[in-house]
Amino acid sequence: MRQGREWMPPLATVLLLLAVWEVGVRLFSVEEWLLPTPSRIAATFMESGDLLVRHTGPTLIEAGLGFILGIGIALLLATAIELSTWLRRGIYPLLITTQTVPVIAVAPLFIVWFGYGLLPKVLIVALVTFFPVVISTADGLRSADPEMVRLLRSMGASDWRIFRLVRFPHALPGFFSGMKIAATYGILGAVIAEWLGADKGLGVFLVRAQNSFAADKVFVAILAITFWSLVLFGLVRLAARLAAPWASMHPKQKHREGVDRR
Repeated sequence: MRQGREWMPPLATVLLLLAVWEVGVRLFSVEEWLLPTPSRIAATFMESGDLLVRHTGPTLIEAGLGFILGIGIALLLATAIELSTWLRRGIYPLLITTQTVPVIAVAPLFIVWFGYGLLPKVLIVALVTFFPVVISTADGLRSADPEMVRLLRSMGASDWRIFRLVRFPHALPGFFSGMKIAATYGILGAVIAEWLGADKGLGVFLVRAQNSFAADKVFVAILAITFWSLVLFGLVRLAARLAAPWASMHPKQKHREGVDRR
């Protein structure tokens, strides 16, 4: 019930904006190629169903494979940074520096090196998604309870055992927070990769619509990209609830559970 109430204000806001958009375009007789009405966009969405499905498949494959690869690399790198002081001092600052280079500037190099197939697109998505995960996970590993770490050390626990029992569980909320951010970038990364060279995908659909001055199809592509980004975000949120249910608890709920344990 509480979640339903949380969704009502944004839903009402969206509906109000759509109504204003529809009335405003009709009232001021705005050209369809410049700004179509929401009803025209909805009609185009239905008309383009088969074409949209054909272009959506490749984008989801690229985004899914790139997301998995990026998360895997991020998890391994965050673990290595935590277990090795030298790597933490040598690599962590470089990770921050690499983010000053726009992905759109680096992406053409992947096309030159790896061609126009699936691999460069997967690598571009991995490049876009791995950074927020590696940073949030590394910070989560470093912020583990020091008293618990000292207790295990006093009992003779190895660094790996401390990592497995204390640091990694403590880092799970940060890990999934980074994954949520990465999920919003995954589909976008695939679309950017498709701009540089592809014959199918939502990026191709978007570029063709733009070149044809079909603004309604541009909005359809935007809706599709937004929808699948939200789906990926929702899957990560579900995984977070299953793997780290304590991280998604409301503060009052945590307090009640603490009181119940006493």
